[in-house]
Amino acid sequence: MNWPVWEVWVIASVALFTGIAAAVFVVLTLPGIWLMTLVSALCMWWRPEVISWKAVLTLAIFAATAELVEFFASAVGSKKLGGSKRGALGSIVGTIVGALAGTFMIPIPVLGTITGGIIGAGLGAVVVERTIVQQTWKDSMKSGSGAAAGRAVSIFVKLGLTIVAGLFFIVAAFV
Repeated sequence: MNWPVWEVWVIASVALFTGIAAAVFVVLTLPGIWLMTLVSALCMWWRPEVISWKAVLTLAIFAATAELVEFFASAVGSKKLGGSKRGALGSIVGTIVGALAGTFMIPIPVLGTITGGIIGAGLGAVVVERTIVQQTWKDSMKSGSGAAAGRAVSIFVKLGLTIVAGLFFIVAAFV
């Protein structure tokens, strides 16, 4: 090691606090995992001997994977319970519209956004399945419940990936 040991501990501490903040941000439906990736890139810029570009790239892959899981989970849930491709697309649009609406309609920020996204995913799938695909109410509701469940699961998967990425960032400071 040709750099002071305290710098490793500073970066590890930054990684720890960023990882905690990222997990909180993900629960708040904010881009916490991307914040962590940005901070790791800044640490790499400051001390490339401590945080490598490979570590930053790995965190970016974690972040991209988490975003893809979050984005497509409601569509997969809809499809799994008999929904059509159009219904899956409706669940994705419903997630976005519902999250935005929930943020403004439910005055509790975290709860409003998360609840709105879950309900929006379900309603988006139901509306498309019932009106465009012309499924029965029973089949439309089944597709919608799958979309809502997929969206709910995606929140926990993204949180899990964020926690793993945070632990990776901390370990990367010492390796």
